Amino acid sequence: MPRIVFELPAHFSFSTEMQIYISHVNQGGHLDNAQLLSLVSEARVRFFQSLGYSEADVGDLSIVVGDIVAQYKSEGFHGETMQVAMVADDFNRYGFDLVFCMTEKSGGREVARGKIGIVFIGKHTRKVAPVPNAILRLLQQAAPAG
Repeated sequence: MPRIVFELPAHFSFSTEMQIYISHVNQGGHLDNAQLLSLVSEARVRFFQSLGYSEADVGDLSIVVGDIVAQYKSEGFHGETMQVAMVADDFNRYGFDLVFCMTEKSGGREVARGKIGIVFIGKHTRKVAPVPNAILRLLQQAAPAG
């Protein structure tokens, strides 16, 4: 099976810090793969909060994760502070990719990168819905050029 090759954009519009707790570490002594997703999910919540929204109410819609891609670049260890940078990219009618890069804060070592496929849905219908224009404009203002 071919390895995932994932290029990062040159610019990120959002960044947050979080510490790797002992509960994030597996028997190998490093960041567990399931816990990586947990940390990235927390960063995603903070991304939407920075825009003034909760995931349950983004322009009168909700969001769900349609897919996720993650590529490890190095190990993360208990006690390290991670910087998780994010930016919206690759927009479509119903959502966008939320690209992330996780680095160890003090030394800048990249730990992981990837993207989360965000899909908008109606809060009551639970069906796919177009991205609200106001949200789309807000996200595109900070998106990488290209």
